[in-house]
Amino acid sequence: MDWWQAIILGLVQGLTEFLPVSSSGHLMIFKELLGVDGEGFLDFTVTVHFATVIATLVVFWGVVWQLLKGFFKFRYNDETDYVCKILVSLIPVALVGFLLKDQVDALFSGSLKQVAAGLCITATLLWISDSAGKRFKVPEARDQRNGISYWQAFVVGLAQAFAVIPGVSRSGSTIATGLLTGVKRESMAQFSFLMVLIPIIGEQSLDLLKVAVGSETFGAGVGVLPLCLGFLAAFVSGLFACKVMIAIVKKAKLLWFALYCLVVAALIFILG
Repeated sequence: MDWWQAIILGLVQGLTEFLPVSSSGHLMIFKELLGVDGEGFLDFTVTVHFATVIATLVVFWGVVWQLLKGFFKFRYNDETDYVCKILVSLIPVALVGFLLKDQVDALFSGSLKQVAAGLCITATLLWISDSAGKRFKVPEARDQRNGISYWQAFVVGLAQAFAVIPGVSRSGSTIATGLLTGVKRESMAQFSFLMVLIPIIGEQSLDLLKVAVGSETFGAGVGVLPLCLGFLAAFVSGLFACKVMIAIVKKAKLLWFALYCLVVAALIFILG
């Protein structure tokens, strides 16, 4: 991977992570467009995802700090309730990570038509949640403290686990699923972006630990410079995009994102 390819891919990750259009799917699309070698690409993908997670931490630091302070008071307050619901939402993706890691890794070596299929799934979820919200009134859960209940958090977690498939947007599937279960969009947008922090940070830390003890190599076939440049590009663009994109997601019709996903998928099927 050349340095300029790493920068472009990092920018793509940073700008698409906060939109319901699948950043991993766009990374694979631009990988093909730029002619990037597949060796080490999964490590690069994890690295740029980690960069946008750090950007999310910076943007949401006030919220994260309040949650941590409240949680470590060791009382069941609003902060503890919110953190516990985030932990519940992580159960499905943790099971997928432990039990199906090799199968998940194999997905990133698949064809662009697989990405196109994932984008079609994303578009369907977004369209259903946008149209269903206008026609049906989902009753609020009885224990909907902090805008989301435990069962809603778990169902949203199932959507996040399903979104390991390239082309299936993590933010799109979690936000759409949350809306379908009755969570309000402003509550779901924040929860969606916070619930990804622990699994990405955990995965990156585990990879670095394996490298430190010498059991695995990291970034083979990519190089240190492209990894660093990709990280910086994703981090800076993520900082720039985060607040703007979250505001768009909160207010814009999800139907427009669904149409975008369908157009990209159609182009892949036609040109691929």
